[in-house]
Amino acid sequence: MTATAPKDALNALWRHAAQDPAALDAVTLTGAEPVLPSSFPVGTAAQVTIAASALAAAELWRLRGGRGQSVSVDLRHAAVEARSEHYLALDGQPVEDHRDPVTGVYRCADGRFLRVHANMPHHRAGIVKLLGCEQNRAAAERAIAGWKAEDLETAATAAGLVVSATRTFAEWDAHPQGVAVASLPPFSIERIGDAPAEPLPPGERPLAGVKVLDLTRVIAGPVCGRTLAGHGADVLLVTAPHLPAMRPLVIDNGRGKLSMHLDLREASARETLTGLLRQADIFVQGYRPGAIAQYGFSPQEAARIRPGVVCVSLCAYGHVGPWAGKRGFDSLVQNANGLNAAEAEAFGMDRPKPLPAQALDHGTGFLMAFAAMTALKRRAIEGGSWHVRCSLAQTGYWFRGLGRVDGLKVAMPTLDAVRDRLEESDSGFGRLTAVRHSAAMSETPPRWDRPSVPLGSHSAAWS
Repeated sequence: MTATAPKDALNALWRHAAQDPAALDAVTLTGAEPVLPSSFPVGTAAQVTIAASALAAAELWRLRGGRGQSVSVDLRHAAVEARSEHYLALDGQPVEDHRDPVTGVYRCADGRFLRVHANMPHHRAGIVKLLGCEQNRAAAERAIAGWKAEDLETAATAAGLVVSATRTFAEWDAHPQGVAVASLPPFSIERIGDAPAEPLPPGERPLAGVKVLDLTRVIAGPVCGRTLAGHGADVLLVTAPHLPAMRPLVIDNGRGKLSMHLDLREASARETLTGLLRQADIFVQGYRPGAIAQYGFSPQEAARIRPGVVCVSLCAYGHVGPWAGKRGFDSLVQNANGLNAAEAEAFGMDRPKPLPAQALDHGTGFLMAFAAMTALKRRAIEGGSWHVRCSLAQTGYWFRGLGRVDGLKVAMPTLDAVRDRLEESDSGFGRLTAVRHSAAMSETPPRWDRPSVPLGSHSAAWS
């Protein structure tokens, strides 16, 4: 299967969002695959989703009185941005690796492989407790060697842990969750309530004055908030002191955001979040289906509190199917849905091979931002409250449909090789070197006005 042309992939996403086809004339996509060591067009996926989000921002800018503008995205730069967490430096030194030694691929008793995610302390503690072993790689290998892959996957899922058995495309397509995901589009935008139209007033940037509540962690959701901030939105990141976080990802994806602590287990915190929501335009949450709803912030309840809000919901495996409530991360989803097995086959390897980027995470984050801005445009024209749904598995199915490339002999870009795509700025952690946004816009170039800061650095209020 040959790869889909980037412009064709962008056109399809744009049509799915029911955006104005004429706007596509303003987009230029440069570069060609392959740019990363993969048999999949990882760079194309990044380029297309970034271009879609930037073009949606340009449309909002035009709608609020700005001039039309050109949008361009270079494929190599987009691919580097899809690996942004790998190119961080503080005060000239690389940021520490956030991966735990127990995390990784294991061979099981039936000869099949299984991937464990243990980068969060409670997930690491949970899997070693389930296995009854010491907290190190060698002990985990010995214990997992006594399990069948799907048996351990089932037991770990029941315990609320993050594990996936390696599957081929054929096995995933036959799995009930694979069937459910195949029935879903890359993302959905649904009107969930009535509200007056809210035209955006003139502003200096596409999202100037737009308030975003960002209740997400790790990569996909935070990339959405970071992208919205890059186009001028006031993004307020909401987390809690007891929730674990990966420091490099906080640094990378916190650019442009305010950051506050709220423990939603407390009634006072829920009251505070309700007050913030009444002034918000976009409410993004990346927890399992129902997790935020139990505190009174389902999309329907959010629309009642703030008629006209755009709710964006992210999950791992989709909102339908037997795995709708299953915890997951990019590495687990690409292992479960056949991508890692297909990549291994292409490279002639006997173990599952991950993609050279968290392509599902980053792609989903940009799709979330694209869909959120599309819904904001609809609110401005026709009114209503809106609900955007995205998942890593839906993005994975779309990504698989982009085809294959021959990138087997391409070298992984090193930090020195991508310095032309980096920028420096002050941050709450030190002098930060990070990948700059790859979308170029002639009238409103994206930028982050607020530095990345430690979690909880700001008060629970809009600026």
